[in-house]
Amino acid sequence: MAIAPNTTFVSGAILTAAQQNAFGFSTVAMSQATANYALTTSIATTGLSVTFTAIASRNYKISWYEPQCQITNLVSGTTTMQLRVTNAAGTLLQNSFARNYAAVSGTSQMLCMYVGTFAAGSTTIVGCASTSSLSDAPALGRQATAPGILVVEDIGPA
Repeated sequence: MAIAPNTTFVSGAILTAAQQNAFGFSTVAMSQATANYALTTSIATTGLSVTFTAIASRNYKISWYEPQCQITNLVSGTTTMQLRVTNAAGTLLQNSFARNYAAVSGTSQMLCMYVGTFAAGSTTIVGCASTSSLSDAPALGRQATAPGILVVEDIGPA
């Protein structure tokens, strides 16, 4: 992925439109969820989603953060939790995993991050979550002071 960095600015120079467009445009979409979310073994389960208008030839950073990925009843074996960032058609952009091993219950944080470009126009990003086992009561623990967050940022020209 090629990066087009901005130029160095000097006193007295004229700031151009091209230089302004070389800056990132910041946050373009964000979604939060504060309700606890029980995981299933189906990867199609949607945790969060956002829609924004993409600009061609721009890099976008997608970050999905879950503050509490919980396994509360683990007795034996291994349970895996997976976060996936996809487009509206379900095409995988990025995923991340957390595993809890035998006789260890607990909570961990998870982050799934993707950087890439999109075709110009309306773009939907979906955060999907799943688990390898339902017997361990896996969940994304959320609350008002610790929400799950899906953010899309324009980070500059591609």
